[in-house]
Order: sequence, then C-alpha cells, then structure tokens
Amino acid sequence: MFNQSSQSPLIRRIAVVGSGLAGLTAGLKLKHQGHSVQVFEKSRGPGGRLAAKRVPGGSADVGAQYFTARNPAFLPFLQEFAGESAFARWQGRFGFRNDRGEWDSFPDDPRYVGVPRMTAITRALSAHLDLKAETRVGAIRKAGSSWTLVDTEGAILGEFDQVVITAPPAQARDLLADSNLHELAQELDAPVTKVLPCWAVAAHFERPLPSDYEGMRVEHPVLYWVANNSSKPGRDDAGQWWVLHANPEWTDAHVETPPQDVANLMIDALRDLLGCTDAPDNVVTHRWLYARSADSDQPGHLWFPDHNIGIAGDWLSGGRVEGAFNSACSLVEAMSGRD
Repeated sequence: MFNQSSQSPLIRRIAVVGSGLAGLTAGLKLKHQGHSVQVFEKSRGPGGRLAAKRVPGGSADVGAQYFTARNPAFLPFLQEFAGESAFARWQGRFGFRNDRGEWDSFPDDPRYVGVPRMTAITRALSAHLDLKAETRVGAIRKAGSSWTLVDTEGAILGEFDQVVITAPPAQARDLLADSNLHELAQELDAPVTKVLPCWAVAAHFERPLPSDYEGMRVEHPVLYWVANNSSKPGRDDAGQWWVLHANPEWTDAHVETPPQDVANLMIDALRDLLGCTDAPDNVVTHRWLYARSADSDQPGHLWFPDHNIGIAGDWLSGGRVEGAFNSACSLVEAMSGRD
C-alpha cells in the first residue's frame, strides 16, 4: 500500500494538516506544481518541532536544536523560500559524553539554526502559503470523489481532492480513526509505539557556566542533550540561556510530574554534569509527548492512492529535521506519479 503512484487526475485542491517543516515543504512543492493548497495548523502559528519559547530578552529553542543539510536540495530550498537571513551556521563546539563520563567530539558536520530563533524558518516558509492557524481538523469525510474537512466543532473547512497529514503518528492515527478510516489508522499502530517523549527546560543564568562545549549529547540518568542556547547566531542575550532535554526513559517515568519539579530535577542534573552550583533566575518548561521516533523501519512517507491521502513527517525519514524535508519531498513525488 505504501509508496505507490497516484492514478487520480490532476489535483485542484489539496489540504495539508500541520505546519511543521514537513507540512510547509509539501505545501510549497505542491503549490509550485500549480495546485491550490490550504494548510491547517492547530496552534497559533507554524513551527512543529522547530519550536521556541518567548523568554525575557528573546527566546529559547525548546524543540529541535539544530539541523544538518546532507541532502543537497535542502539548503537551496531554504534559501529560496525562507531566505538566507532566516538561518545561519551554528559555530559551536559539540561534545559527546558516554556512560563512563568520557568526552569526545561530535562528527564535524555543519549545523544550522534559525535566526533569531528556530521558528524563523517556518514562519518565513509559511508566508508563501495560505495558512489557517488555530484550526484543529477533527475529521475527513468522503464527499463523492473528494474529501470534506471539518474542525473539532463540526464546522466545514472546505472540500479537497487530496489530503496530506503531517501530524505526529498518534495524532494522525486519531484523525484517521475519527474519520472512520480504520484500515489506514491501523497502519500507524506500530509507529505510535516507537515515538519517544521528552521534557525540555530552558534555564537562564546571569553568568556563563563552566563548559568546554556549546552543545552536548550525553549518556546520563536524566539528561540526553544540553546546549548553551545563547551561543547560537542572532541571540543577543544578557547572561546565558541553557536548554536541557531529558532522555526518553526519564521523561516517560516523569511524564505527569509537575513542571516545576521536573525543572528542579533537570537543573540539578545539569549542575552534576558541569560540576557547578549556579542557580538559574528564570526557568521555562515544555513537555513533548511526541519528540522523536526510535523506529528504524522508516519508508520515507505513506501514500494511499485509493484514498488520495498521504502522510509525511520526520518520524518517517530518520527523525532529524532534514528528515521532515526528505519525507515531504518523497510524498509529493508519489502524489505526482513519479515514485
């Protein structure tokens, strides 16, 4: 059922559910082909995992921390549709600490970030599309050879020839099930179990913390990733904002723990990691229930030609930010009959 070519006629109207990088990439590429594209986003604005929290004096990236560009088409795409000023290379020092406490350097791949925050990229991309924010799609109803989308209040959102879903697998499965598309929903049962949660904390310190690295991937009982967010280009912070990501196992055990308690425990872990006693003067938390996929069996995208419904997302293509772009590109090719 996956990755088959569409036999349907030329698409006139396409709905894209979700405005993360996968949804915006699919929308832009489909629009470039001459189709009419409408993007629906349940939040106040685009972003997905390219998320940032407003903090005093600026913002802190609480979602994806950076992205690579191994696909030679990725950077040109961003340059064309987001603009060169929307992102820049993060010239930080990156280290990995194993479970024995030994440090080593990351592979020397160029790493990029949005400027002045990760959401700068998705906001710039979305400017080229018809985006309807604060709209949660509740169901997809068959209307002859088309689909009618309705929101969770039952209001009709429009009629479309094809639908692209870029929500996390659990939310995509719920949407399909609520649309009585149970066979398609069952295709997501296994992927749902492979998506890992993540607690994120942004903490501000008045003075620099002692660290040889600006970004750290660590094997730690609590932490998975630690970064000096203020070291990224375009961040004009007084003091330092540090972003901490908990590991999936710890997050799963503390998924219902109050945010302030989570923050205290994660900041204690940061002090243990860096060997310091500094206390932050401002803390922000965010719980990601659907952070990244641990599934190694990733087909790139899902395309159901008999239904004219496609699914894309980073969880279908390696889990990295760039995977969202790759997944959307491969889905659009399938929709165009070139897969």
